[in-house]
Amino acid sequence: MAMSVFVVANDLTALSVALPQIEADLNSDVSTIQWVVSAYALVFGVLIVTGGRLADMLGRRRIFFIGAAIFAGFSVLGGAAPGDIWLIVCRALMGVGGAMMWPAVLGMTYDILPADRAALAGGIIIGSAGFGNAAGPLLGGVLTDVLSWRWILFVNLPIAALACLVTWRSVRESKGAGADEGVDVPGVATLSVGLVSLLLALDQVTEWGWSDPRILALFAGFVLLMIAFGFVERRAGARALVPREVMGNPAFRAACLTTLFMSAVFFVVILFLPQFMQKILGYTPLEAGAGLLPLMGVFAVTSFGAGPLYERLGAKATVSLGAALVGLGMFLISLVDRDSGWASLVPGMVVTGVGIGLFYSSITTAAVTAVDPSRSSLAGGIVYMFQIAGGSVGLGLTTTVFTTASQDRLQRGAANLSEEEIEEVQGALAGTESAAEIVARQGKAAGDQLVELIREAFVSGLNWSFRLVALLAVTGLAVAVLSVGGRLLGRGSETAPEPAPPS
Repeated sequence: MAMSVFVVANDLTALSVALPQIEADLNSDVSTIQWVVSAYALVFGVLIVTGGRLADMLGRRRIFFIGAAIFAGFSVLGGAAPGDIWLIVCRALMGVGGAMMWPAVLGMTYDILPADRAALAGGIIIGSAGFGNAAGPLLGGVLTDVLSWRWILFVNLPIAALACLVTWRSVRESKGAGADEGVDVPGVATLSVGLVSLLLALDQVTEWGWSDPRILALFAGFVLLMIAFGFVERRAGARALVPREVMGNPAFRAACLTTLFMSAVFFVVILFLPQFMQKILGYTPLEAGAGLLPLMGVFAVTSFGAGPLYERLGAKATVSLGAALVGLGMFLISLVDRDSGWASLVPGMVVTGVGIGLFYSSITTAAVTAVDPSRSSLAGGIVYMFQIAGGSVGLGLTTTVFTTASQDRLQRGAANLSEEEIEEVQGALAGTESAAEIVARQGKAAGDQLVELIREAFVSGLNWSFRLVALLAVTGLAVAVLSVGGRLLGRGSETAPEPAPPS
């Protein structure tokens, strides 16, 4: 079970160090390649609650097998991808499989072990997920350097097959207490399509422009679908993806809102820092994966130590401290320039790692303990949904800022290039064929100057992206200080949640 969770969590981060190689191999660009991360994360995050409901209704063992088959099958197809769209679609469908596997694994693990070992079992499973996130860039770097980025996906097949074999031989079928509640299909559909509309608008706005009717239609579709989602959830009753009695709890709602603002950080860091290390510092994928260790290692260690601190200081202090450190870390990283070395990244990575470790452990505890114990598993799934969906949207927003800032710098420094050439030439740092052709046409001296300009434009986009993320983190900090763990002013309790309105 732990191996299965490790693989699902590892796939969220392992491809981050391989993105420049994928960009070069598939002749793509940064704004498109970010969907390799976003597509998997968004589908996984939105469907994880539904996956839990299906496991409870139809049987955890059965849903695990179906999810593992989807996950492994599309991993192999994604590894064989001839183009970026093929890969992105496969990654999205892998997210469907992961969303079915994860809650089924948790349910089976608790079911096959005695009650007095439940805490240990939960710690091993959740610890495996954290370790999978942390080890992803390093393992991805090893596979990319030694074999190819495609093997990051191919290795999922034998591991999933082994997990299925052990489960088939050793784990009995079980169902959950919510088996009769059903699945909120309209809720899943409106939320998923709405978020995808927003991400598509953010992805295409740099190419089509803010006033383009297609962009306006996508933004309008997002707004309308989010309004529709609210109405759908009110009428869904016990089947609701986000039940009214859960989201009606002010303490839980504050935790979800804080998570939404803070979740861009992790996604942006694992997307852009490996690219900085490879494109600007000249690192290999393995070196870039190792270069993230000050962040990922501190994050993993801090997550385990956050519990005692939470018990001593309470929700508000611990969550706010984590959020403040995340914002500070992002600000420190935003100060890098094209002449900065790896050492200049370390302070920001360490501070960010401590902040992320404190924040996510504490905000999850604050959210789950704010609701009725009978809804604790559902509450944990909803918080994770906000984390992943918020991270995907945040990544889409920052990638738009990155693309806009870097293209603006290029347009000012390379006025002789057309808009199409400006867009294509940014792939020079990743080694795309189309960018190499444009640089070669400039001649040796002018070509070298153009590459230096591209490096400068890349770092400019990076700076603005991290400044935006720091601003989002500060907004999340404000919500945490004002609302998480009780109201800052007036009546509120650190431990006792306010009663939810009747459903």
